[in-house]
Amino acid sequence: MKKTTLLTLTFSALLILPAIAQLGQVWTDFQYYSTDFQNYLRNNLSDSLENNTQNAVNSSRGDLNLPNPIDAGKQARQGILFFNSIPDKFENNQAVHSNSVNNEINRVITRSSVVGVLGRDAQIRTKNKLENTERTIENITNINNESNSIFDLIVNNLPPGVAETVAKRGESNLQLQSIKIQSEQSKIIAENLAQTLQTNQFIQYSNLNLANISQQIEESNRARRLDSATEASRLLRTTSQIELFGTKPEN
Repeated sequence: MKKTTLLTLTFSALLILPAIAQLGQVWTDFQYYSTDFQNYLRNNLSDSLENNTQNAVNSSRGDLNLPNPIDAGKQARQGILFFNSIPDKFENNQAVHSNSVNNEINRVITRSSVVGVLGRDAQIRTKNKLENTERTIENITNINNESNSIFDLIVNNLPPGVAETVAKRGESNLQLQSIKIQSEQSKIIAENLAQTLQTNQFIQYSNLNLANISQQIEESNRARRLDSATEASRLLRTTSQIELFGTKPEN
């Protein structure tokens, strides 16, 4: 309970913070993404789904404050089937309505993720990130050039006796420069990890939508087969009646 409260307070505080993305601060950046995600989800879920479904989405959140689409859909479906949720005016079948609600949950969650990456605040963060990355590369280049200058000074421009004394200082300086470069590179490595994890997240949303499309195609094909069987039965019955009425009794 304490952990949940702390997480809620953290995300509430992020709502009033500027959308500034620093290179390497992957957890803070993800919190900004999650905030945009939740804002869109909260503002748009109420327009299309009932309160029971909103509760299902909220209760399916994990430690990243993101809803699990599978769990959310399962809870929403159970709520509709077992608690007699009223379907909309276009549906009168609870099972069909539950599938429709589940698909809508997945669509809204997917759009929320898109807003977290391509929304206005998200684009500001991406711009800052790109600018910071460029500055980091420039810093690495400047440090490397400075290190080369120190090395050239030691090797080429100083007498042997003086060079040995300066070499010791230069070696320490080069080690310090190397640490600086590694520090800058670690930020980029952290960003690569964060982007890889987020890419995996988007792939799962795509897989989920493909699974929904596949399910809808199967349901459509099943309905088409039922319609064909019903039409064939009707034609057979009509033909039988025509033959019955057209038969003359034998004398």
